[in-house]
Amino acid sequence: MGIEFARSARSTVGIEWELALVDSETGDLASIAGEVLDALRQADGSPHEHITGELLLNTVELVSGVHTRVADAVADLAAQVEEVRAITSPRGVDPVCSGSHPFGQWFDQKVTDKERYHKLIDRTQWWGRNMMIWGIHVHVGIEDRDKVIPILNGLLPYIPHLQALSASSPFWAGVDTGYASNRALMFQQLPTAGLPWDLADWAGWERYVADMTTTGIIDDVTEVRWDIRPAPRWGTIEVRVCDGVSTTAELGGIAALIQCLVEWMSMKLDAGEPVPTMQPWFVRENKWRAARYGLDAEIILDGEGNERLVTDDVRALIDTLTPIAERLGCLSELEQLHLILDHGGSYQRQRRVATAHQGDLPAVVHSLRHELKSGLRPR
Repeated sequence: MGIEFARSARSTVGIEWELALVDSETGDLASIAGEVLDALRQADGSPHEHITGELLLNTVELVSGVHTRVADAVADLAAQVEEVRAITSPRGVDPVCSGSHPFGQWFDQKVTDKERYHKLIDRTQWWGRNMMIWGIHVHVGIEDRDKVIPILNGLLPYIPHLQALSASSPFWAGVDTGYASNRALMFQQLPTAGLPWDLADWAGWERYVADMTTTGIIDDVTEVRWDIRPAPRWGTIEVRVCDGVSTTAELGGIAALIQCLVEWMSMKLDAGEPVPTMQPWFVRENKWRAARYGLDAEIILDGEGNERLVTDDVRALIDTLTPIAERLGCLSELEQLHLILDHGGSYQRQRRVATAHQGDLPAVVHSLRHELKSGLRPR
């Protein structure tokens, strides 16, 4: 099975941002995405070019255009947030973003009326209906198809960094799970989701997709829901491991880290150097540690089993990637990762709010609303 890989300019970036819709007073999820999307239709009645629906009617997804600079992709999405807010505010609803909703219940949520979503729920049942999750997806352009799998494999050791920085789903259905990212472990229960399989090259990817299609597990490559996957239609690698983030500063910082990592590995391949990888069992352990402990995770750094606190390694990465970030024009965004390190991750901020309000979880939703509107201010 041959899979075409679209032409894409090197290290260009696109971002997808999933937003939950919540009642402004109660903080509960509001299933009005259909109304919002209808109100956002263009003058000729066609759907909005960049704002779309998702599995549940409590969600809208914002999709940036293709940009050279992370700042432009983030600005694109920030403008879309305001478009959504202009529709939702008169209805007493606000957009928010985190990996999970602190107290929403799956059985109260309405599924979007599309065949692919009904098929997913029919197959996955309870696990599928529990997918009250929100994330960010970052696409980075790859100019040579043969680079895709080596770079994908090279990104796997950085899953815990991305997971820890974005972790924002400590609560699930009103319960503190004890995890920084419960979303990470919930989402991987779906067929074809979770960590990628160990593939050597593009031909291995084609064989995998052929096997999955022949046996009826998937209908097309978009149903491969790996944490990091090739996106042949766009000519990109798509990083999907991150929880949803509540501010544009966090969005920009994480997107810049991903863009710089991909370019760094692409440069290694250009120089004829191997891109370092890690044993799959270490990759899996690292993902669990970051999901459980977030920014307090001690992660495995390499094939020799050396370990380090993830925040220390993030700070070292920022220094390493600074020359690349300067060249790509995303240094200020990359340095915004310090906001997360200094303020704490979203999961930590949410728990602080819950504690300050004697466990009141609607207060957590209101803090997320405030963060999306006002951002994080440097200390």
